[in-house]
Amino acid sequence: MFIGHYGVSLASRPLKPSVPLWVWFIAVQWLDVVWSILVFVGIEKLRIVPGFTEANAFDLYYMPYSHSFPGSIVLSLLFGAIVTMFVSENRRATFLLVAAASFSHWALDLIVHVPDLPMYGDRAKVGFGLWRSVAWSFPLELSLLCLGAWLYARWATFKNASSRYLYWSFVVVLAALQVIVNFGPPPSSDEMAAVVILALFIALSLLAAWIEHVATTTAPAGSTHK
Repeated sequence: MFIGHYGVSLASRPLKPSVPLWVWFIAVQWLDVVWSILVFVGIEKLRIVPGFTEANAFDLYYMPYSHSFPGSIVLSLLFGAIVTMFVSENRRATFLLVAAASFSHWALDLIVHVPDLPMYGDRAKVGFGLWRSVAWSFPLELSLLCLGAWLYARWATFKNASSRYLYWSFVVVLAALQVIVNFGPPPSSDEMAAVVILALFIALSLLAAWIEHVATTTAPAGSTHK
């Protein structure tokens, strides 16, 4: 899953206003951030196999650390702890919410991945395989993104009509990226895939920070759209 994860980040933002949107953008992709680094250094493995599924060409045959069930829990708790170090109020809630957002990555991946998510080590792999059909996986991704975007838009206070338009343009860009992922040419190598994916995560997190800064006024905890 790709843009569907960002639906979770957008929906999570109103739950903890002291944590900015760009942090939630990293949280929901944290497992893939670690995966990209591990692939690049040769610890975890993938093969580029055109036509492997309709949604993408990634045969993710070895990722026992970043995407195993226990590994995903440990990494999610780790990211929750890191974020909690930088907040001063209601730290327990921050830890739990950020860790949950991070772990949602594994839960959503379970729906779309073919059986390549290990329950332990590199064994007992699971995955419901929705990536085998773009006709099913793309609408799911888009629905999750739109739901999260709508929840964020209800909560946020936009500076003006142009700011609201800028925000929704950002959402459209995210949706367009999913089209490229599903129908564009695959990366030339596993290392290139890792570099491109990591760079994309960083760029989208920075863009989310910029969008929130220029388009919205920080809303107080518990507020709703006015």
